[in-house]
Amino acid sequence: MKLLKDILFGVSLVEIHGDRDRKVTSMAFDSRKVDDGCLFIAMGGLNVDGHDYIDAAIEKGAVAIICETVPTNMAAETTYIQVNNSAAAMGIVAANFYDHPSKKLKLVGITGTNGKTTTATLLFQLFRQLGYKVGLLSTVENKIQDKVLPTKFTTPDALQLNELMSQMVAEGCTHCFMEVSSHALVQNRTSGIQFAGGVFTNISHDHLDYHKTFDEYIRAKKLLFDGLPKEAFALVNVDDRRGMIMLQNTKGDKNTYGLKSMADFKAKVLHNTLQGLELDIDGINAWFRLIGDFNAYNLLAVYATAVLLEEEKEDVLTTLSQMDGARGRFEQVMNTQDVLAIVDYAHTPDALENVLKTIDSLRTRQEKVITVVGAGGNRDKTKRPEMARIAADYSDKVILTSDNPRNEEPQDILNDMMVGIPKVAQRHTMMISDRREAIRTACNLAEAGDIILVAGKGHETYQEVNGVRNHFDDKEVLNEMLNN
Repeated sequence: MKLLKDILFGVSLVEIHGDRDRKVTSMAFDSRKVDDGCLFIAMGGLNVDGHDYIDAAIEKGAVAIICETVPTNMAAETTYIQVNNSAAAMGIVAANFYDHPSKKLKLVGITGTNGKTTTATLLFQLFRQLGYKVGLLSTVENKIQDKVLPTKFTTPDALQLNELMSQMVAEGCTHCFMEVSSHALVQNRTSGIQFAGGVFTNISHDHLDYHKTFDEYIRAKKLLFDGLPKEAFALVNVDDRRGMIMLQNTKGDKNTYGLKSMADFKAKVLHNTLQGLELDIDGINAWFRLIGDFNAYNLLAVYATAVLLEEEKEDVLTTLSQMDGARGRFEQVMNTQDVLAIVDYAHTPDALENVLKTIDSLRTRQEKVITVVGAGGNRDKTKRPEMARIAADYSDKVILTSDNPRNEEPQDILNDMMVGIPKVAQRHTMMISDRREAIRTACNLAEAGDIILVAGKGHETYQEVNGVRNHFDDKEVLNEMLNN
């Protein structure tokens, strides 16, 4: 329980109508979650405007309302707080309500198109093995030590985010590693949060259905670094040509990492096999279980972050060398007929190309590469033909299939993808909208030594069709088809 005037500290106010000294016991931006003593935050949205539910929130017990537009008829016993941006205000009041948990943790935010989940997960595992109590906020799962919490978005909303970090503090956590999505940054979900560091992995074609232009997408990612305090560190991949853009306006301590360019943290790939990677990192040779150049970048980012958090280099590398990657990221399934299947979350052109390039660099040319890939419905359509083209460029056979079609007709998505397949490769390409049947077909086509890549869903254990999430796990289906 907090006094309203204390919760509002730091919020940019336009006007207040009513008592600021009233007690607030909870907060919500969904009127269905309002109870007695609640502070209701009315926010505009893509489909619903919270301002339309102010009266419903008051009827359910809301004692105060944060809104951008004050209703014409105000309830006499309710306090109305007018602000310019309800989403930004929500982050600040959430931090105040939960006593600023981000300031009590070493919170590191990881942003970029690809590599966020692996980097955050490796950092979580690393610091746990180094002896710390740690929290994780990621696409795959939210965790407080061993406790796994459900996750719906890459970055939770500001209320859930502060509540989760408050639980981490209560359970003795000292560090938290958090994926920060471009949507979250633009939507002010991280407003009021203090980061100890920010990491930029890379940026490529994604989410243009939301951001509209690539420049806007870059600006969204940059918001993480623009908001860092001077005590924090900023770490960027200098091999990505937008890496240095992220550092332009940051107050944080500027650091770079890379494989190709001059950087503060430098690595070189010595050996890259299906069994793992050997890297020279800052003059130290180490072997890792992860595979591919893209994981060399992830490992280097993790190493650099740990060193910037004042861990010993040798301890970091020794521990990292014993660790596996994140679930659904270049995850391998092997059967008794020596067919190798790989499940990967690659759902952008750049990610798909990275995975297929890695497979291409490791193959003997005596085997076939069979790629099963789709594209999400109700999302950026421009990447569909590009992903299909990349699959055709690096595969002997391509099976185009459903990903999460959502509210689109699966065959329409496949037709969009097929446009990207060169004519010469079309006779090696199939369209099978049923994902289970597509995976079954790939397994039936595979012979000893062949490699199957099932891309797009990775860790996900569902398929979303017409608003319904049905159980579907690529790895589970592969195991069943390969071993039966």
